[in-house]
Amino acid sequence: MTSTAQPRSAIEAIREKLQRYPQLRAEETATAITVEPQQSDGFPVRLDEHGGGYTVSFAGWHEEFDTEFEALNCFAFGLSESCRLRVLSRGSFDYHWTVQHLRDGAWHDDSETGLLFFPFWLRRRERYLQNHVTPVI
Repeated sequence: MTSTAQPRSAIEAIREKLQRYPQLRAEETATAITVEPQQSDGFPVRLDEHGGGYTVSFAGWHEEFDTEFEALNCFAFGLSESCRLRVLSRGSFDYHWTVQHLRDGAWHDDSETGLLFFPFWLRRRERYLQNHVTPVI
């Protein structure tokens, strides 16, 4: 007898894993799942499924992935203490996000996303956001 079960989606895989973390608040649509930050110095972690590809977002930063494996790893990384997000703002307008990873006790830049147009005349501010769901991976 052959199985007709549908393969599990990335969103379903995340939903399953989140059962281990009842303190987390997640919002879900048919094509996306977002885990909201637990603290004010955290950031939302989101995965979107689209046309066979995936987009993982941490606040304003985002990265495209071709494989579910890479997308799920990035999503989990965003919830770990090994990841933090450096955010640049002008006034209260966020315009630049850099994902950093912890290695040998020091933070290293991984990837960045920025906006072309922002209120450059306002005072520049830098802050660091980090989720503390899972320990350093």
